[in-house]
Amino acid sequence: MTSLEHEHTREAIAARIAGASHNYIRDFIYGGVDGAVTTFAVVSGVAGAELSTKIVLILGFANLVADGFSMAASNFLGTRAEIDDYRRIEAIEHRHIELEPEGEREEVREIYRAKGFEGEELETAVALITADKDRWVKTMLTEEYGLPAEIRSPWLAAGSTFSAFVICGLVPLLPYLFGAKSSFLVACVMTGITFFLIGSFKSRWSTHSWFRSGLETFFVGALAAGLAYGVGVLLKDVAGAF
Repeated sequence: MTSLEHEHTREAIAARIAGASHNYIRDFIYGGVDGAVTTFAVVSGVAGAELSTKIVLILGFANLVADGFSMAASNFLGTRAEIDDYRRIEAIEHRHIELEPEGEREEVREIYRAKGFEGEELETAVALITADKDRWVKTMLTEEYGLPAEIRSPWLAAGSTFSAFVICGLVPLLPYLFGAKSSFLVACVMTGITFFLIGSFKSRWSTHSWFRSGLETFFVGALAAGLAYGVGVLLKDVAGAF
């Protein structure tokens, strides 16, 4: 017999609804993949150009801090922009309800008519929703504009991105940091494993299997690293011509 993902008792349902919150896994995956890809791209490019370990570490850590902060700041500002837009539309709906309540009430009626409500059931639903202005506005935000019921925290979004970027981006640098033999080969293996683990972890929120998701992320990262290595080799040859 197939097991269910959660219980359906009244207590379980109430606890699940009350504890519902935003998921910042997208920000973590985004930061982790980009951190591993960009830092390994630096390592690959430097290795392709046959530069020293010191150069790898300098460029790698510079990328780790600067690019990680840039991504986190961009995510913070992007999420803040979403919040500002949410607040703008929220203010518009409050004003429309104040100035043209019947028109807004008709919008609610049309929304629920499209859902299959009709007759007394429709009028009851409209009356219940429009009896409370905050509930009325939230209904319009989600049903008319397609906005989420709750807004995301820009700090948590940025923090998730930055922490994942630093953690995963540090992996390609560890062999060089500790002076491992065949540092580039070790970095390739460790980063490949990191890509696969990120993809496998991502599969928890996907319909794909953990293996397929891991391979998909692995190949994306490998492609980026291969391109960077090729650029390093090309630049080395170009520089040698002068």
